Amino acid sequence: MRAVFVDANPTLGDLAERLRKPSDPPVGVNRQPDVKPEDLPAVLNGAPVAWIDHTYLPTAIAAQCKGLKHVVFLGTGARSYMHVEELASLGIEVHLIKGYGDTAVAECAFALMWAAAKGFARMDREMRAGNWLRLDGVELTGKTVGLIGYGGIGAEMARLCRGAGMKVLAWNRSAKSADGVRFVSIDELLAQSDVVSVHLLLNDETRGFLSAARIAQMKRGAILVNTARGAVVDEAAMIAALKSGQLGHAGLDVFDVEPLPKDHPLTKLDNVTLSAHSAFRTPEASMNLIEAALNHTRRIAG
Repeated sequence: MRAVFVDANPTLGDLAERLRKPSDPPVGVNRQPDVKPEDLPAVLNGAPVAWIDHTYLPTAIAAQCKGLKHVVFLGTGARSYMHVEELASLGIEVHLIKGYGDTAVAECAFALMWAAAKGFARMDREMRAGNWLRLDGVELTGKTVGLIGYGGIGAEMARLCRGAGMKVLAWNRSAKSADGVRFVSIDELLAQSDVVSVHLLLNDETRGFLSAARIAQMKRGAILVNTARGAVVDEAAMIAALKSGQLGHAGLDVFDVEPLPKDHPLTKLDNVTLSAHSAFRTPEASMNLIEAALNHTRRIAG
């Protein structure tokens, strides 16, 4: 049994080599993170297990990867990079890693919410350009945050927001309960929330979930935070709402196309704070991630 980490950045590559035990199956680490899909058959070179962080794996390419039986996707958003059911039809099982970065992602969402409320990003840009721009911020204490999706990240976001004196509403696809959190319908959440934070996995049911119609239900001037997946939100509708003032600000870590193209419309809006899909990137989360990938590989080999 042999695994290949096909697209390791320096941090994750170093961790994979450092955390792997002598008794573990061998894990080859490819340190060229910008792997093209057509390169995967050669990079894997017959390995039955592929660790994938951010490389697209089209089904037609997977069929060319002789011996491939398992994909360990480093996160939960595999559907953004591959068609899980089509891979299953080829006898390739996709393994996800949940929970490794719940706190890291929630802290990023929390930080984006505050940056949006205070206008820090715009003031920073203007001051670097020599302009003394002073903006009125929003006081979040006492405001209502609505969490769309209440898994591990949503629960961590709720903890942080409650600690900041915010009221917390949540909507989840399955019934849940939590101290200090009021679970409501999606319509009520959108209508009552001063901040809406998205924490849904991307699948066929959630793609485009925050549609133009749902954005129109939000409080005018509300803040939108997305650290889940770009495709959960209708990007064109969000941009239109930001331009019209229906949305007061958006704090975004994820996008329909990544990396975000130069001169993308979002880069031209003052009421947007952007981060480069980095919510999960902390030393603690990275260690959790690689240890979980090794555990998957140990289980597969066993």
